[in-house]
Amino acid sequence: MMNKILVLGGTGFVGRSVCERLVERGAGGGLVRVPTRRLLNGQRVRALPTVELVEADVHDAAQLQRLLQGVDAVINLVAILHGSAAAFERAHVTLPQTLVRACAAAGVRRLVHVSAIGVGPGAPSNYLRSKTQGEAVLQGSAAIDLTLLRPSVIFGAEDRFLNVFARLQALAPVMPLAGSGARFQPVWVEDVASAIVRCLDQTASIGRTYECCGPSIYTLSQLVRLAGRWSGHERPQIPLPEAAGLAQAFFMELLPGEPLMSRDNVASMRQPNVASGSLPGLAALGIEAAALEAVGPGYLGSSFGRARLDRWRAGARRS
Repeated sequence: MMNKILVLGGTGFVGRSVCERLVERGAGGGLVRVPTRRLLNGQRVRALPTVELVEADVHDAAQLQRLLQGVDAVINLVAILHGSAAAFERAHVTLPQTLVRACAAAGVRRLVHVSAIGVGPGAPSNYLRSKTQGEAVLQGSAAIDLTLLRPSVIFGAEDRFLNVFARLQALAPVMPLAGSGARFQPVWVEDVASAIVRCLDQTASIGRTYECCGPSIYTLSQLVRLAGRWSGHERPQIPLPEAAGLAQAFFMELLPGEPLMSRDNVASMRQPNVASGSLPGLAALGIEAAALEAVGPGYLGSSFGRARLDRWRAGARRS
Protein backbone atom coordinates (compact mmCIF):
# COMPACT_ATOMS: atom_id res chain seq x y z
CA MET A 1 0.00 0.00 0.00
CA MET A 2 1.21 3.50 -0.83
CA ASN A 3 1.68 5.10 2.58
CA LYS A 4 3.24 8.50 1.84
CA ILE A 5 0.88 10.74 -0.08
CA LEU A 6 1.27 14.33 -1.26
CA VAL A 7 -2.11 16.10 -1.47
CA LEU A 8 -2.14 19.28 -3.55
CA GLY A 9 -5.18 21.34 -2.61
CA GLY A 10 -5.51 19.43 0.65
CA THR A 11 -6.73 22.39 2.69
CA GLY A 12 -9.81 22.99 0.52
CA PHE A 13 -13.37 21.71 0.73
CA VAL A 14 -12.69 18.35 -0.96
CA GLY A 15 -9.12 18.18 0.29
CA ARG A 16 -10.10 18.14 3.95
CA SER A 17 -12.33 15.11 3.42
CA VAL A 18 -9.60 13.39 1.40
CA CYS A 19 -7.07 13.98 4.17
CA GLU A 20 -9.44 12.51 6.75
CA ARG A 21 -9.91 9.41 4.62
CA LEU A 22 -6.19 9.04 4.06
CA VAL A 23 -5.53 9.28 7.78
CA GLU A 24 -8.15 6.59 8.44
CA ARG A 25 -6.67 4.42 5.69
CA GLY A 26 -3.05 4.80 6.77
CA ALA A 27 -3.43 4.57 10.53
CA GLY A 28 -0.25 3.15 11.96
CA GLY A 29 2.30 4.31 9.41
CA GLY A 30 0.93 6.59 6.71
CA LEU A 31 2.10 10.13 6.03
CA VAL A 32 -0.10 12.76 4.39
CA ARG A 33 1.90 15.78 3.22
CA VAL A 34 -0.21 18.88 2.56
CA PRO A 35 1.34 22.08 1.18
CA THR A 36 -0.36 25.42 1.76
CA ARG A 37 0.54 29.01 0.95
CA ARG A 38 -0.17 30.01 4.57
CA LEU A 39 -0.01 27.66 7.54
CA LEU A 40 -3.03 29.42 9.06
CA ASN A 41 -5.17 28.16 6.16
CA GLY A 42 -4.45 24.55 7.03
CA GLN A 43 -5.07 24.39 10.75
CA ARG A 44 -7.98 21.99 10.42
CA VAL A 45 -5.98 19.36 8.56
CA ARG A 46 -2.90 20.05 10.68
CA ALA A 47 -4.81 18.69 13.67
CA LEU A 48 -5.17 15.30 11.99
CA PRO A 49 -2.64 12.65 13.04
CA THR A 50 0.03 11.80 10.44
CA VAL A 51 -0.66 15.00 8.44
CA GLU A 52 2.44 17.07 7.69
CA LEU A 53 1.44 20.63 6.83
CA VAL A 54 4.13 22.45 4.84
CA GLU A 55 4.19 26.10 3.84
CA ALA A 56 5.05 26.09 0.14
CA ASP A 57 4.08 27.40 -3.29
CA VAL A 58 3.14 24.38 -5.40
CA HIS A 59 3.44 26.49 -8.56
CA ASP A 60 7.16 26.86 -7.94
CA ALA A 61 8.95 23.95 -9.66
CA ALA A 62 11.80 23.70 -7.14
CA GLN A 63 9.47 23.76 -4.14
CA LEU A 64 7.18 21.20 -5.75
CA GLN A 65 10.07 18.85 -6.41
CA ARG A 66 11.13 19.11 -2.76
CA LEU A 67 7.59 18.30 -1.65
CA LEU A 68 7.72 15.13 -3.76
CA GLN A 69 10.79 13.75 -2.03
CA GLY A 70 10.01 10.47 -0.28
CA VAL A 71 6.34 10.24 -1.30
CA ASP A 72 4.69 7.29 -3.04
CA ALA A 73 1.83 9.08 -4.81
CA VAL A 74 0.26 12.45 -5.51
CA ILE A 75 -3.37 13.57 -5.37
CA ASN A 76 -4.01 16.80 -7.28
CA LEU A 77 -7.12 18.71 -6.19
CA VAL A 78 -5.97 22.20 -7.13
CA ALA A 79 -8.73 24.07 -8.96
CA ILE A 80 -10.35 27.48 -9.17
CA LEU A 81 -13.93 28.40 -10.12
CA HIS A 82 -13.43 32.12 -10.76
CA GLY A 83 -10.71 34.17 -12.40
CA SER A 84 -9.21 35.39 -15.63
CA ALA A 85 -8.27 33.15 -18.53
CA ALA A 86 -4.66 33.42 -17.34
CA ALA A 87 -5.61 32.35 -13.82
CA PHE A 88 -7.45 29.26 -15.13
CA GLU A 89 -4.45 28.45 -17.33
CA ARG A 90 -2.06 28.70 -14.37
CA ALA A 91 -4.13 26.49 -12.06
CA HIS A 92 -5.40 23.88 -14.50
CA VAL A 93 -2.74 23.65 -17.22
CA THR A 94 0.59 25.10 -16.10
CA LEU A 95 0.48 23.35 -12.71
CA PRO A 96 -0.07 19.90 -14.29
CA GLN A 97 2.85 20.63 -16.63
CA THR A 98 5.05 21.55 -13.68
CA LEU A 99 3.81 18.52 -11.75
CA VAL A 100 4.67 16.09 -14.55
CA ARG A 101 8.21 17.41 -14.73
CA ALA A 102 8.63 17.37 -10.95
CA CYS A 103 7.29 13.81 -10.69
CA ALA A 104 9.73 12.64 -13.35
CA ALA A 105 12.63 14.31 -11.56
CA ALA A 106 11.62 12.88 -8.16
CA GLY A 107 10.81 9.39 -9.47
CA VAL A 108 7.16 9.55 -8.34
CA ARG A 109 4.84 7.85 -10.84
CA ARG A 110 1.41 7.52 -9.21
CA LEU A 111 -0.99 10.42 -9.67
CA VAL A 112 -4.72 10.73 -9.02
CA HIS A 113 -6.04 13.91 -10.63
CA VAL A 114 -9.47 15.45 -10.08
CA SER A 115 -10.86 17.11 -13.20
CA ALA A 116 -14.52 17.91 -13.94
CA ILE A 117 -17.62 16.64 -15.69
CA GLY A 118 -18.14 18.50 -18.96
CA VAL A 119 -14.55 18.60 -20.20
CA GLY A 120 -13.93 17.95 -23.87
CA PRO A 121 -13.57 19.57 -27.27
CA GLY A 122 -15.62 22.73 -27.63
CA ALA A 123 -16.09 23.24 -23.88
CA PRO A 124 -17.97 26.54 -23.40
CA SER A 125 -16.00 28.18 -20.56
CA ASN A 126 -12.46 28.99 -19.51
CA TYR A 127 -12.94 26.65 -16.55
CA LEU A 128 -13.86 23.64 -18.68
CA ARG A 129 -11.42 24.42 -21.50
CA SER A 130 -8.50 24.69 -19.08
CA LYS A 131 -9.57 21.49 -17.31
CA THR A 132 -9.63 19.78 -20.72
CA GLN A 133 -6.12 20.99 -21.49
CA GLY A 134 -4.88 19.91 -18.08
CA GLU A 135 -6.16 16.38 -18.65
CA ALA A 136 -4.40 16.29 -22.01
CA VAL A 137 -1.09 17.32 -20.41
CA LEU A 138 -1.30 14.47 -17.91
CA GLN A 139 -2.58 11.86 -20.35
CA GLY A 140 0.25 12.70 -22.73
CA SER A 141 2.96 11.97 -20.18
CA ALA A 142 4.69 8.58 -20.02
CA ALA A 143 6.27 9.59 -16.70
CA ILE A 144 3.16 9.02 -14.57
CA ASP A 145 0.60 6.31 -13.79
CA LEU A 146 -2.56 8.36 -13.99
CA THR A 147 -6.14 8.02 -12.77
CA LEU A 148 -8.63 10.78 -13.64
CA LEU A 149 -11.81 11.55 -11.74
CA ARG A 150 -14.50 13.83 -13.14
CA PRO A 151 -17.02 14.88 -10.50
CA SER A 152 -20.24 16.74 -11.05
CA VAL A 153 -20.96 19.61 -8.67
CA ILE A 154 -19.93 18.49 -5.17
CA PHE A 155 -22.19 19.05 -2.18
CA GLY A 156 -21.48 18.76 1.52
CA ALA A 157 -21.65 20.64 4.79
CA GLU A 158 -19.12 23.25 3.71
CA ASP A 159 -19.90 23.48 0.00
CA ARG A 160 -20.03 26.76 -1.89
CA PHE A 161 -23.02 25.69 -3.93
CA LEU A 162 -26.15 24.79 -1.96
CA ASN A 163 -24.98 26.85 1.02
CA VAL A 164 -24.67 29.92 -1.22
CA PHE A 165 -28.19 29.54 -2.57
CA ALA A 166 -29.52 28.97 0.95
CA ARG A 167 -27.89 32.18 2.19
CA LEU A 168 -29.07 34.20 -0.79
CA GLN A 169 -32.66 33.10 -0.21
CA ALA A 170 -32.36 34.06 3.45
CA LEU A 171 -31.57 37.62 2.32
CA ALA A 172 -33.60 38.19 -0.85
CA PRO A 173 -37.39 38.11 -1.36
CA VAL A 174 -37.00 36.59 -4.84
CA MET A 175 -34.27 34.66 -6.68
CA PRO A 176 -33.30 35.94 -10.16
CA LEU A 177 -31.73 32.82 -11.64
CA ALA A 178 -29.54 32.46 -14.72
CA GLY A 179 -29.30 28.98 -16.23
CA SER A 180 -32.35 27.75 -14.34
CA GLY A 181 -32.69 24.77 -16.68
CA ALA A 182 -29.03 23.72 -16.47
CA ARG A 183 -28.66 20.08 -15.41
CA PHE A 184 -26.49 18.76 -12.59
CA GLN A 185 -25.89 15.38 -10.98
CA PRO A 186 -24.62 16.39 -7.52
CA VAL A 187 -22.24 14.08 -5.66
CA TRP A 188 -21.47 14.01 -1.93
CA VAL A 189 -17.98 15.15 -0.98
CA GLU A 190 -17.46 12.06 1.16
CA ASP A 191 -18.16 9.81 -1.83
CA VAL A 192 -15.65 11.73 -3.94
CA ALA A 193 -13.05 11.42 -1.16
CA SER A 194 -13.71 7.68 -0.95
CA ALA A 195 -13.29 7.33 -4.70
CA ILE A 196 -9.96 9.15 -4.67
CA VAL A 197 -8.54 6.98 -1.90
CA ARG A 198 -9.82 3.76 -3.44
CA CYS A 199 -8.15 4.64 -6.72
CA LEU A 200 -4.83 4.82 -4.89
CA ASP A 201 -5.30 1.25 -3.70
CA GLN A 202 -6.60 -0.25 -6.94
CA THR A 203 -3.93 -0.66 -9.59
CA ALA A 204 -6.70 -1.48 -12.04
CA SER A 205 -7.69 2.20 -11.89
CA ILE A 206 -4.44 3.27 -13.57
CA GLY A 207 -5.13 4.62 -17.03
CA ARG A 208 -8.86 4.94 -16.37
CA THR A 209 -11.26 7.87 -16.02
CA TYR A 210 -14.18 7.76 -13.58
CA GLU A 211 -17.25 9.97 -13.55
CA CYS A 212 -18.21 10.82 -9.98
CA CYS A 213 -21.90 11.61 -9.87
CA GLY A 214 -24.82 11.14 -7.51
CA PRO A 215 -27.85 8.96 -8.22
CA SER A 216 -30.17 11.74 -9.48
CA ILE A 217 -30.19 14.59 -12.01
CA TYR A 218 -31.66 18.00 -11.13
CA THR A 219 -32.07 21.32 -12.86
CA LEU A 220 -30.47 24.32 -11.21
CA SER A 221 -33.96 25.59 -10.46
CA GLN A 222 -34.77 22.40 -8.56
CA LEU A 223 -31.52 22.56 -6.59
CA VAL A 224 -32.09 26.19 -5.61
CA ARG A 225 -35.63 25.34 -4.54
CA LEU A 226 -34.38 22.45 -2.38
CA ALA A 227 -31.67 24.62 -0.80
CA GLY A 228 -34.30 27.21 0.09
CA ARG A 229 -36.77 24.66 1.39
CA TRP A 230 -34.26 22.80 3.56
CA SER A 231 -32.87 26.05 5.00
CA GLY A 232 -36.35 27.42 5.68
CA HIS A 233 -36.13 30.29 3.17
CA GLU A 234 -37.59 29.08 -0.11
CA ARG A 235 -38.20 32.04 -2.42
CA PRO A 236 -39.95 32.52 -5.76
CA GLN A 237 -37.60 32.30 -8.73
CA ILE A 238 -37.31 34.59 -11.72
CA PRO A 239 -35.62 32.69 -14.59
CA LEU A 240 -33.22 34.93 -16.50
CA PRO A 241 -32.21 34.60 -20.15
CA GLU A 242 -28.49 34.05 -20.61
CA ALA A 243 -27.80 37.66 -21.64
CA ALA A 244 -29.37 38.94 -18.42
CA GLY A 245 -27.55 36.26 -16.44
CA LEU A 246 -24.23 37.35 -17.91
CA ALA A 247 -24.98 40.96 -17.01
CA GLN A 248 -25.89 39.95 -13.46
CA ALA A 249 -22.68 37.95 -13.15
CA PHE A 250 -20.63 40.88 -14.46
CA PHE A 251 -21.87 43.11 -11.65
CA MET A 252 -21.22 40.34 -9.11
CA GLU A 253 -17.62 40.20 -10.34
CA LEU A 254 -17.24 43.88 -9.47
CA LEU A 255 -18.07 43.30 -5.80
CA PRO A 256 -15.17 42.89 -3.34
CA GLY A 257 -14.07 39.35 -2.48
CA GLU A 258 -14.70 36.15 -4.38
CA PRO A 259 -17.81 36.50 -6.57
CA LEU A 260 -20.86 34.35 -5.92
CA MET A 261 -21.26 33.96 -9.69
CA SER A 262 -19.10 34.84 -12.69
CA ARG A 263 -19.71 35.07 -16.41
CA ASP A 264 -17.54 32.00 -16.82
CA ASN A 265 -19.85 30.08 -14.45
CA VAL A 266 -22.83 31.06 -16.58
CA ALA A 267 -21.02 29.87 -19.70
CA SER A 268 -20.15 26.56 -18.01
CA MET A 269 -23.86 25.86 -17.49
CA ARG A 270 -24.36 25.51 -21.25
CA GLN A 271 -22.71 22.09 -20.82
CA PRO A 272 -24.82 19.52 -18.89
CA ASN A 273 -23.05 18.65 -15.64
CA VAL A 274 -24.13 15.01 -15.73
CA ALA A 275 -22.54 11.63 -16.38
CA SER A 276 -22.03 10.69 -20.01
CA GLY A 277 -22.78 7.03 -19.33
CA SER A 278 -19.79 6.00 -21.42
CA LEU A 279 -17.30 5.91 -18.53
CA PRO A 280 -17.26 3.97 -15.24
CA GLY A 281 -18.73 5.67 -12.21
CA LEU A 282 -18.60 5.34 -8.46
CA ALA A 283 -20.16 1.88 -8.56
CA ALA A 284 -17.07 0.60 -10.39
CA LEU A 285 -15.09 1.55 -7.28
CA GLY A 286 -17.55 -0.18 -4.96
CA ILE A 287 -19.24 3.03 -3.81
CA GLU A 288 -23.02 3.47 -3.62
CA ALA A 289 -23.50 7.18 -4.12
CA ALA A 290 -25.43 8.97 -1.38
CA ALA A 291 -28.62 10.75 -2.38
CA LEU A 292 -28.75 14.52 -2.00
CA GLU A 293 -31.99 14.15 -0.03
CA ALA A 294 -30.23 11.94 2.52
CA VAL A 295 -27.57 14.52 3.36
CA GLY A 296 -28.66 18.02 2.30
CA PRO A 297 -31.51 18.65 4.78
CA GLY A 298 -29.24 17.98 7.74
CA TYR A 299 -26.54 20.50 6.99
CA LEU A 300 -28.81 23.16 5.52
CA GLY A 301 -31.34 22.88 8.34
CA SER A 302 -30.38 25.89 10.44
CA SER A 303 -26.66 26.62 10.40
CA PHE A 304 -25.91 26.28 6.67
CA GLY A 305 -23.42 23.48 7.16
CA ARG A 306 -20.53 24.15 9.43
CA ALA A 307 -21.94 23.53 12.91
CA ARG A 308 -23.42 20.18 11.95
CA LEU A 309 -20.47 18.82 9.98
CA ASP A 310 -19.24 16.18 12.41
CA ARG A 311 -22.69 14.89 13.35
CA TRP A 312 -23.77 14.46 9.75
CA ARG A 313 -20.56 12.75 8.74
CA ALA A 314 -21.16 10.26 11.53
CA GLY A 315 -24.87 9.82 10.87
CA ALA A 316 -25.11 9.71 7.08
CA ARG A 317 -24.35 6.55 5.15
CA ARG A 318 -20.65 6.27 4.35
CA SER A 319 -19.29 3.77 1.84
